[in-house]
Amino acid sequence: MVKFLLRRLLFMLLTLFAVSVAVFAISELAPGNIAINTLGNTITPDQEKSFNAQNGLDQPPLTRYIRWMLGSDWQAAQLIGRPVTRIYDENTQRYDWWVVDTDGSYYQNYSPDGETMMKLVRQTDGTTAEVALGPEVWQNNAEGIPVYWGIDKEGRAAMWVRGDKLQQWTLTKATWTTEAGAPRQYIPLQYGLLRGDPGVSFQSRRPVAETLPRRLFNTGILAGVAFVFIMPLALGLGLLAGMNEGRWIDRFLSIAGLMTTATPEFASGIFLIVIFSTWLGLFPGAVVVSSDTAIFENPSMLVLPVMTLMVLEWGYVLRITRASMIEVMRTNYIRTAVLKGLPRWRVIFKHALKNALMAPITIIILHINWLVGGIVVVESLFGFPGLGRYVMEAALFKDVFAVEAAAMVLIVIAVGTQLLADLFYTYLNPRIRFA
Repeated sequence: MVKFLLRRLLFMLLTLFAVSVAVFAISELAPGNIAINTLGNTITPDQEKSFNAQNGLDQPPLTRYIRWMLGSDWQAAQLIGRPVTRIYDENTQRYDWWVVDTDGSYYQNYSPDGETMMKLVRQTDGTTAEVALGPEVWQNNAEGIPVYWGIDKEGRAAMWVRGDKLQQWTLTKATWTTEAGAPRQYIPLQYGLLRGDPGVSFQSRRPVAETLPRRLFNTGILAGVAFVFIMPLALGLGLLAGMNEGRWIDRFLSIAGLMTTATPEFASGIFLIVIFSTWLGLFPGAVVVSSDTAIFENPSMLVLPVMTLMVLEWGYVLRITRASMIEVMRTNYIRTAVLKGLPRWRVIFKHALKNALMAPITIIILHINWLVGGIVVVESLFGFPGLGRYVMEAALFKDVFAVEAAAMVLIVIAVGTQLLADLFYTYLNPRIRFA
């Protein structure tokens, strides 16, 4: 048992590593321009170049992959010579990075002219006090160039070069602004995916670790409710059809399942909205999530999305279960049990049921992954703020950190559910136990 679990966990880790490389590579090769998507198509080449430099998009792919996985705070701390930390600012309602000084205070830096370095010391009320630094803070690097490493006002590790007259373009709410004395090199700061910080979303400008769990929670509620209704119904009807092969109930269930499975979810969803929302007015036709508890306060919002998923899913699982049950009922050991005079209910529930569930379990496990990340059409149709819609919007925007983090979450779910399926197999068929 222990060897089996260790082997499966090792396989999971190797799979996650390989998928992380593939996801990162696909995100890099995907068409789109992050700077234009974020700032608009009217930006100048200088503004685009400044944006890419500030966000580390001009750095080699390997450097960005290591930063995404392992973070960059440790690298910044080595270059600055002081620890760095992230603090939540109540005034701006966002996280900012600061250098930890020898006296325990926090500070950031900027240079107004490329010659003088200024320190912004954080006060207890969240404001900053400005302090001018002397020329001794400039340190010669390996090439003999006087440089200073610190954290700029936007929370990025930065290297200023004394005498540089570089311009930094920054987009404010009103217009573009330029600042003299810009750093020559930037390192965007993050803790890394392995420490729960996959980066900041280019679309929302908030940490992905804040926005992604909320979407995952919403989808978990929708998928969980749908799963509770779909799978027992589909399994029960599939077993009923398989036990009555060729009879009218088998034909009716098979045809009904085929019809609903072949109907696209957007068509069945619109059909249900027209009937139950527009005509009858029984349920809301859209999901409006105004707060974290909106779904619990008005659970009727989930009725039509769940019904749409049921219409699509139940027929597929039903037909798989039916075919598996028919196959098992035709085996020799089932015929032998019947000839021995065992009651039909005992033959079915004692001998046939476990083996008949082998194929449906595989399909059900695969459909867990689909219910979590693949219901983009249903979420878009009903305006449901779930994970599938989150991934779609991030991919269209080329919000790489959001796409990469969401993809890794889906891979973890897929690999984890596959391990769960293996454990179910060992229960249903002891002959393959821990093989």
